[in-house]
Amino acid sequence: MNTKAQKTAISPTRAENYNEWYQKIVRASDFAELSGVRGCQILKAWGYGVWEQMHHDLDRRFKDTGHENYYFPIFIPLSYFQREAEHVEGFAKEMAVVTHHRLTKNAEGKLVPDGELEEPLVIRPTSETIIGESMSKWIQSYRDLPLLLNQWANVSRWEMRPRILLRTAEFLWQEGHTAHETFDDAMNETKQMLDIYAAFSEEYLAVPVIKGEKIAAERFPGAVNTLCIEAMMQDGRALQAGTSHYLGHSFAKSCNIQYQSRDGSLEYVHTTSWGVSTRLLGALVMTHGDDNGMKVPPRIAPYQIVIMPVLREDSPKDEIMSYCEQIKADLLCETLDGNPLRIKIDTRDISGSDKRWDWIKRGAPLLLEIGAKDLAGNKVCVTRRDKLEAGKSFEDRSTFVGNAGAVLADIQQSLYDAALRFREERTRRDIKDWAAFEAYFSKDDADSGFTSGQGFVRAKWCGDESSLVKLDILGVTVRCIPFDQDGQTGTCVLTGQPATQEVIFARAY
Repeated sequence: MNTKAQKTAISPTRAENYNEWYQKIVRASDFAELSGVRGCQILKAWGYGVWEQMHHDLDRRFKDTGHENYYFPIFIPLSYFQREAEHVEGFAKEMAVVTHHRLTKNAEGKLVPDGELEEPLVIRPTSETIIGESMSKWIQSYRDLPLLLNQWANVSRWEMRPRILLRTAEFLWQEGHTAHETFDDAMNETKQMLDIYAAFSEEYLAVPVIKGEKIAAERFPGAVNTLCIEAMMQDGRALQAGTSHYLGHSFAKSCNIQYQSRDGSLEYVHTTSWGVSTRLLGALVMTHGDDNGMKVPPRIAPYQIVIMPVLREDSPKDEIMSYCEQIKADLLCETLDGNPLRIKIDTRDISGSDKRWDWIKRGAPLLLEIGAKDLAGNKVCVTRRDKLEAGKSFEDRSTFVGNAGAVLADIQQSLYDAALRFREERTRRDIKDWAAFEAYFSKDDADSGFTSGQGFVRAKWCGDESSLVKLDILGVTVRCIPFDQDGQTGTCVLTGQPATQEVIFARAY
């Protein structure tokens, strides 16, 4: 590989064309690629491996808080959605609907749909309605509460403008659904799950987030209250990384989920729902990717250390391979967060340079290249993906093995620190009026991306939803009302009226 390619493995770079860079890095990192079906994607082994690590950690957190996994049908009768008008209106334009149950040949010999269903079936966009139907059968008394369930599944939302990993016609997610006796219990659940998402995002994904509440115009369809975590991507745009909803009695009434209370009366349950999806893979790319590919945080990397034997014609191949196996065995005795390290020896018959750059683009945290000189000196050649510009280092084998867990923890922290520093640098708190606000979001084209200098504006807003129309021409939305408010009275950045609450304004995915 020539010198120019070594400097920039991804072309165009972020600065040259951020949107195209994103598409290229998703493919180059072996995360995903588009399929032959419009708006659908293929998660490849490395990307799906990252999702598996996410799944594993989140599932542990859910079960630690008393939730159990269920699975519900992918097909939902249309009549279930029609019971909840606000909910169905929010998803109507994205629903994929099954109307027939078989194919037959027509007169020209072509396959055509046949066997029209008595009732159309919606391919699951979300499961509140079908899960509510089951809850109405399972819940009879306050003794049946709380009911805490989670589902790992695929869903379909027929996106008009799909974008790989971020908005696709089918994606993977988890969706939690719970039923409670009281408002306080349900709100505590809603807040607890948001806290779990925030901790997971920061501790495992190394993605800093802002916890807050959605304004009424941005709530989940049918929700009384929506809480969210918002992250900043490297082009300054926001990405909603997770949501948790208090649904009140809306779905309980539409699904008739009632229980006999402690005083013998018949009451409706309070329900919640919450979820994250494979769009978190897109969040990783746009938070940690650089012009050479991905940098995968060690806690979610399918392989945290990749060992690459360097075998030349005159190399003692058997001895080098044995040495690599010994290093792997030693590393398997080391831990990160008390968990054994995940190690791979890459034995593919391709050039060492191609193999090295393949793993750099994928973002494996630590790369070891082992050749005849390393074998002779009992050493290892190490590359830290987060410090690629520092080049290779040569370390004593036993020293490297003993420090491996600590180095991986340092990589994890360094990725988080860099993302947090970037967010803080791109957050404006000094914009106080509409003129300054409009100038800020107008100074660069909306797609100028990595070099635009735009990001979040944290400013006062009076809560007048009619004022939000001013944001439309700028492509800006209110992302959330952060939980950490200063409580001071100021001036609404949109109307000039007195205001006490701060909100986050940004363009978003």
